[in-house]
Amino acid sequence: MKLTLRKQRNITRFIRKATFISIVILMIFVLVASNEITHHKVAIIAQPLNRCLSTDSLTCTNTSKKTTSEPFIPNLELNAQQRFLSAIARKLPTVPQAGSYEYILLKAYGAVFVNQDVGIKLPQKDIFANEQETQEFQATLTMGHVDGTNDCYLQKSAADALNKARIEQHIPLKSGYGYGDCTRTFNTNLRFWHKYANNQILAKVQQGKETKILGLVAPPGTSQHLWGLAIDLRVGSKEQRKALNQNGWFQTVQNDVPHWTYVGLPEENLPLFGFKKQLIRGITYWITPL
Repeated sequence: MKLTLRKQRNITRFIRKATFISIVILMIFVLVASNEITHHKVAIIAQPLNRCLSTDSLTCTNTSKKTTSEPFIPNLELNAQQRFLSAIARKLPTVPQAGSYEYILLKAYGAVFVNQDVGIKLPQKDIFANEQETQEFQATLTMGHVDGTNDCYLQKSAADALNKARIEQHIPLKSGYGYGDCTRTFNTNLRFWHKYANNQILAKVQQGKETKILGLVAPPGTSQHLWGLAIDLRVGSKEQRKALNQNGWFQTVQNDVPHWTYVGLPEENLPLFGFKKQLIRGITYWITPL
């Protein structure tokens, strides 16, 4: 019996879609094997593909894929490092390989990448090459003024949270007035680096031979201050720290005492995202588990 034209077309569509889905699944598992994508994402990406076989369209859209605007719920079956990396994988296009310069920086300054606040914007990488790249990113940010300062600006959600904490407690900026404590330019970051370090030390950091310097000053193009999500403060009491913590601000850079990061999470949720609590000389730091 000859097939009708309609049945022939349906069979052709089915074969083409089945081929397309097979190629996509193969690509996913190649990425898994090369550590470019985590195993838990395979289920998110591949799950809807089977449903494409029952549709009339050749364009299969993964409608169940989670977006970065949706709340992230850590999988408690994973260890702390895996939970942290799973969270930041939603924010960074590519998670740096262990041992690389980018991974070293992520360990020191990557706390902001778990931020669930939909009002903030995160960079697509943890190193800006120059002033132009920095300005292009900063031009896309929605900024807010820190009350009672001359020219201190942060991303608006971070500024709003800080202003709430400063209503509860008197929390002065490190310098006492503004600009250098808040969102910085690439050149300001570079100037601070040259104040404490040089190109030889930078080379050692890039090779993983020197990391203590990261608790004093950030290498050029890598400071959380460039992202509008960090501020230097003068904090000396438990009440001040409590007010900051309750509004999503934490000390995340080990040994950098005045430095505060807007993580945007309740303190009780930090361990769920893999953060490790570390008490150093009476100061509580929440350190990335890398």
